[in-house]
Amino acid sequence: MSSYSHADPIALSFNETCLRTSDVQLLCGPYWLNDQIISFYYEYLERVKYKHNADLLFIPPEVTQCMKFSDDGELETLLNQLEAPKKPFIFFVVNDNETTHAGGTHWSLLVFSRPEKTFFHFDSWGNNNSNCSQQFVQRIKDALNCRNCHMKPIRCLQQANGYDCGIHVICMTDNIADYVNRYECVEGVGPLHQDTISAKRSDLLKLIQSLGGKI
Repeated sequence: MSSYSHADPIALSFNETCLRTSDVQLLCGPYWLNDQIISFYYEYLERVKYKHNADLLFIPPEVTQCMKFSDDGELETLLNQLEAPKKPFIFFVVNDNETTHAGGTHWSLLVFSRPEKTFFHFDSWGNNNSNCSQQFVQRIKDALNCRNCHMKPIRCLQQANGYDCGIHVICMTDNIADYVNRYECVEGVGPLHQDTISAKRSDLLKLIQSLGGKI
C-alpha cells in the first residue's frame, strides 16, 4: 500500500466512485468542491435516487471535461456508450477550465431537455461560465442529434461567497431533477432557497455516512 493511501485513506467506495478522507473533508468547511464529490453525488442520483427513471442521465464533471477535448469520433463513441442520443434529459456539470490539465475556478450546470429542444444553463456566479458552456453546447449538439436546439440562460439563486458553486450545482441538480421527474420538462422550475444551500454540506456528510462512509 502506498504512503498516499496511509495518509489519505479511502472514506467511501460507492460503485465506480472512491472518496478519500481529503475529499470528504471538503464538505466540513468553507471549501470549493472537487470532481470526486460531485461525481459521487451524480452516481448516487443515477444508481439510487433515479434508478427507475431511464429518462434522466447525469454526466459527471470529469466526463464533461473529457468531451470538450475528444475528437468527433471519440465524442460520438462516448455519448453512444452513455446512450445520450436517446436520453430526454441530460445533466452536465461544466467547469471553466479550458485545458486538459487539472484546474478551473467555477462550476455551473447545463441541463439538456430534448422535449423542449433547449440547453438550460444555470450559473450561480452571474454569467461566469456562459462562454465555456456555449462552446460546449456547440461541441456536442450534432453528436446528440439536436442541431436545431438552442441555449437558454436561467436566472437562479446566486452564491453568497467564492467557494459554494459546487454546492449550488448539486442543489440545482436536485431541484431540477425532482421537477423533471414530476413534470417532464425544465421550463418553470422554481428557484432554490438559501436554506437548502446552507444545509447541503451536512446532508451530504450524512448521506456518505449512511452508505458506509467513514466520516
